[in-house]
Amino acid sequence: MSPSHNLPPLNDRRCALVVIDMQNDFIPGGQLAVQGGDEIVPLINRLGARFRNVVIAQDWHPAGHVSFASSHPGRAPFDSVQLPYGAQTLWPDHCVQGSHGARLHADLDLPHAQLIVRKGCNRDIDSYSAFVEADRRTPTGLAGYLKERGIDSVYLVGLALDYCVAWSALDARAAGFSTALIVDACRAIDLDGSLQRALGEMESAGVKLIDSMALPT
Repeated sequence: MSPSHNLPPLNDRRCALVVIDMQNDFIPGGQLAVQGGDEIVPLINRLGARFRNVVIAQDWHPAGHVSFASSHPGRAPFDSVQLPYGAQTLWPDHCVQGSHGARLHADLDLPHAQLIVRKGCNRDIDSYSAFVEADRRTPTGLAGYLKERGIDSVYLVGLALDYCVAWSALDARAAGFSTALIVDACRAIDLDGSLQRALGEMESAGVKLIDSMALPT
């Protein structure tokens, strides 16, 4: 993993923890469960207490979202289709607005989080990243929010490492943020080698991959 040098202290005003998709549908028992997804909740709570700036990203799909296999007759979850913005993996219906599955995990304890950014709200565009939707043109507004707050360094945790967390990390780097992914505070889907691909892409983009024990104090 990357060394932690040059990372500012976690409670620095310039730092934010970005918590990705810690929602019931991504937890074991949910519609798109990530194995071990519930195991990282206590660690995320402990990490969150060390940051003065915390942002939570939340998948928030309308019913009938274009990324749902049920919206494409004859298709099954994990099939791929071509949409106007490119290839789209189809998923089971998940994180439908207002549903139990879309709620944050009940044990997630980040009362000082200042912002919840909801993504995937456009019925016709998916959004893995907390920064830019899957058409790669539509911003969520998170980069502007952080920059206006004077934040230039972000640490990412959550689900799933090889999809929404990785896309968020890559987009944070593209937006000019110093970016670190806390690997042991994430879990991955690892669909057809997606985990190793994501780790390689993040390292190539300058994302620091670190363990929580190596974080600056």
